[in-house]
Amino acid sequence: MSADTASPPLLRLSGVNKSFGDHQVLHDIDLEVRTGEVVVLLGASGSGKSTLIRCVNRLETADSGDIALDGLPMPLEGKELARMRAQVGMVFQSFNLFGHKTVLENVTLAPTRVKAIPRRLAEERARELVARVGLADKLDAYPAQLSGGQQQRVAIARALAMDPRLLLFDEPTSALDPEMITEVLDVMTQLAAEGMTMLVVTHEMGFARRAADRVVFLDAGRIVETAAPEEFFASPRSERARDFLSKILTH
Repeated sequence: MSADTASPPLLRLSGVNKSFGDHQVLHDIDLEVRTGEVVVLLGASGSGKSTLIRCVNRLETADSGDIALDGLPMPLEGKELARMRAQVGMVFQSFNLFGHKTVLENVTLAPTRVKAIPRRLAEERARELVARVGLADKLDAYPAQLSGGQQQRVAIARALAMDPRLLLFDEPTSALDPEMITEVLDVMTQLAAEGMTMLVVTHEMGFARRAADRVVFLDAGRIVETAAPEEFFASPRSERARDFLSKILTH
């Protein structure tokens, strides 16, 4: 976790608003993530965390505001969006692996199709990444033959196969049984330690304390508080954050 504070932010959101019908989910979001930084988004369910992260790579289109990656505006559609999206890996709550493809095929698909990397090189890299998430013996397995924790680790390897500059995690452990959560968080903690730039939506407070450079607390679609984890957990400044922590840390 060594954020580059000298250069411009890798990701910048300025004045981002998003509504679904009459319900405004995000209100004037300003957020920066620097290269090498791990930023964890915290807040109660419905506070806008997942919508925010989905707006970053245009899975949801913001109604107004600017989103820039490395100083360049994130395009709304077309080839330019696909090109920039290739630099932003995404790990979802529900794994989203292709059930009819093996682990090796799942991890090599995007590099060969999107980046036109030769299959031999893509498979070589995939083997390294699958070993890195602790699943070297599962290359020929299909998703249905894996536990939820194993599937999520494959999903992380698949995201890394594109050599992203930024990794987005949208509640990556919320669909997992408790014993599987640790194996996924361990991989994420290792990535953080290696300097991967990450924007993470999670309810795992231990991960936020251990791996985040910065915690951003949302309430009702607004950023209420931003702080280093030790500061946020020890003495949150807002009453809303204090209330949130008192509920989540006593269970």
